[in-house]
Order: sequence, then structure tokens, then C-alpha cells
Amino acid sequence: METEFASIEHEIHVDAAPEIVFDVVSRAEHLAQWWPDRAQIETKVGANGHIEFAQADGSAPKRVPMTIVEVEPPRRFSFRWDYAAGEQPDEGNSLLVVFELEPVGAGTRIRMTETGFREQGWEAAVLERNYLDHVSGWNYFIPRLATYVGNLAVSS
Repeated sequence: METEFASIEHEIHVDAAPEIVFDVVSRAEHLAQWWPDRAQIETKVGANGHIEFAQADGSAPKRVPMTIVEVEPPRRFSFRWDYAAGEQPDEGNSLLVVFELEPVGAGTRIRMTETGFREQGWEAAVLERNYLDHVSGWNYFIPRLATYVGNLAVSS
């Protein structure tokens, strides 16, 4: 529930096979087409990498570390992110993003969930600000994911 600042959930349907969608949510070259400006990560459990977001003021990109948690093609992909560089991610210092993919007809139902906000130990105002920032971000990026998958499926 949004008012609890506990999790963010999005569910969409795309007209592409789960195998295509899995690649789009798990491979660096595809991630950079709909989410970050750059991504450097291997699609294997335990892999450490990062994503980068350009800054509107032209300053250095914001680099965010990420670690792959689950790789179950073509059904499930998850990672921990948004933790301090040099730390090992866990429930108390990072957020967990899970993509669950379910075949539906000739397409795929994508369910994205991000959790871990309340576990960070942030004071209420910081929790709310970070949560709402991520809500806004996913509200922008999930439709881009759908568009990119759709365009990729058409060109395949």
C-alpha cells in the first residue's frame, strides 16, 4: 500500500514472449534503452555492476551500484540496488527489485515489485521522499519498458 511506503508494484502486459522480456529486464544493453543511461552488469547471480543516470545540471552521472540476486530465465529476475559503493547489499542497506514474467497468450505479463524502503531505517521524512522518488521514477520507466519491448518484438 502506497501510504505505508513499503513496496512499489507495477503490472503490465506486453505483446512479446517471456524470453524477449527477460533479456530486456536483465541485460545491460537492453536496460540502457529504457531505464538508466548506462548499465554495466552481467546476468548471473552474485554479479556486481552499476547503472548510471545523467544529471539535468550536466554534472557527473549518478552511479548506482547493483547486485544480481536471482536469474531464472525466462520467469524471474531480481537485483539489489541503491546501496553505498563498496558495501555488500542486504535487506538493511539496499532495495530489492523483482521482475516476474508470466506467459499470457502470445505475450507476457510483467510484474515489477520494489521493496526494502522501510528496512532502511530512514526517518519518516527521508523514507517518504525516497519512496515517492522511486514511485515517480518507475511511473516513468515502466511505460518505456513496455514501448521498448513492443518495438523490439515487432523488429524480431
